[in-house]
Amino acid sequence: MQLQIHSDDWLSRACDAIVIPFGENWKSRPQTQSLDQATNGWFSRAMESGEISTKPNKVTLLIEPAGVPARLLVIVGTGSEPANPSQVFFRAAGSAMRALATKPRKSVRFVGFGSSPLEIRAAIAGAMVGSQGQDIYRTEKNTFPPDLIEWYGANDSQVWAGEVIGNAVNLARDLVNQPPNILYPESFASKAEQVAHEAGFSIEVWDKAKLEQEKCGALLGVARGSVRDPNLLILRYQGSSPDSQPLALVGKGVTFDSGGYSLKPTDGMLTMKCDMAGAATVLGIFQAASKLRVRRNLVGVIGLVENLVSGDAFKLGDVLRARSGKTIEIHNTDAEGRLVLADCLDVALQSNPSKMIDFATLTGACVVALGNDVAGLMSNHNSLQSEIQTFTEQCGEYTWPLPMHSFYNEQIAGKVADIKNVGEGRWGGAITAAKFLEEFVQSRPWAHLDIAGPAFLDAPKPWCDAGGSGFLIRSFAEWLLA
Repeated sequence: MQLQIHSDDWLSRACDAIVIPFGENWKSRPQTQSLDQATNGWFSRAMESGEISTKPNKVTLLIEPAGVPARLLVIVGTGSEPANPSQVFFRAAGSAMRALATKPRKSVRFVGFGSSPLEIRAAIAGAMVGSQGQDIYRTEKNTFPPDLIEWYGANDSQVWAGEVIGNAVNLARDLVNQPPNILYPESFASKAEQVAHEAGFSIEVWDKAKLEQEKCGALLGVARGSVRDPNLLILRYQGSSPDSQPLALVGKGVTFDSGGYSLKPTDGMLTMKCDMAGAATVLGIFQAASKLRVRRNLVGVIGLVENLVSGDAFKLGDVLRARSGKTIEIHNTDAEGRLVLADCLDVALQSNPSKMIDFATLTGACVVALGNDVAGLMSNHNSLQSEIQTFTEQCGEYTWPLPMHSFYNEQIAGKVADIKNVGEGRWGGAITAAKFLEEFVQSRPWAHLDIAGPAFLDAPKPWCDAGGSGFLIRSFAEWLLA
């Protein structure tokens, strides 16, 4: 799929489809006047008839209207005056593209999507997300990206950045959508090496022997049940001076989670290929940051394991020693992601980061608390927490803070070992998981993002197919680009 910018009259050349967003204020849009002139007033009459919806993400396909040089005129609704135009244009462009991508098309023209650079980049990324589905192993595909997307009202840098961000989101979506017999620690590491080479950042891969040498006992404990060896990846990008402290991004990469001996039920296990979405998020952010040449130093640490059941799998009651030296009682083998992250956070500290942020599909408790569309945000640093919430909300990818009071630490206090890997009972499970992670950051400014809800879509959205969503990659790319 190729993207081009154009500055000529968007009604002067033929194409397969012209896509325009219209909200309740459609009469004031300059595109309305242009369409009325081309169609002798037909367009306004059609809009006034009420047959064309302006509700958010509603798509209307008009076939070969007289005077319009396209097989389809596509109207996508944006609703009332949006409070968050970046989100509105991302979703509108994605919704229109999903409607068009049901068939092969040569050229699709987008007109009037956004006025600010942030809005335009969001719309371009949304169009790219809408053009990719989860039908990666279907013999008969049901999603067809167009050969060419023409973009009006954007400049070269905006199109380039929007395309980079859209590609990064789609990278993460593709990784999450891969089945677990295809994507496992070694194959993820191989893909990450390819991405690093193409994007221009460095990567170091720790194999099982290196992990044993580094005494990553928590991560290795989780990996024991699988015949596939674990890996740990260290990504590095230098966009600032060598002596500038990096921002550390840490990702949970459980490529399949059976729950171990705390076995998940079938329905809960079916989508557990998505338990590496945190790792995919970090890799996607690095790809975007490197290609955008952001002026920040970054270090990324990704822990890759399978959590399976075997005669050597870790058990309830086991005690594991993490890389930091802290000992951990295992009270639930399905609380494995925090064990992987414990060692990853300790490795990240080696780089003396200014701040640390981890991404993980960590707890079902967070989904119970916040639903499927909002990530839990937990931090030991108020200004970092506030900054993350602000820029993610600007991009329409919502995060919400959960309390981190010190008394939650009592719930993870161990009796046999230093700490245990779950709290007391069902209550506050997302918070006690975060308090567990806090034990491994040495008071460094740190934030934990529990993306268990929004990282994977059980059903399609108008703007995105079901499966991996690439949640938060766009927000963090924009934050680093600012």
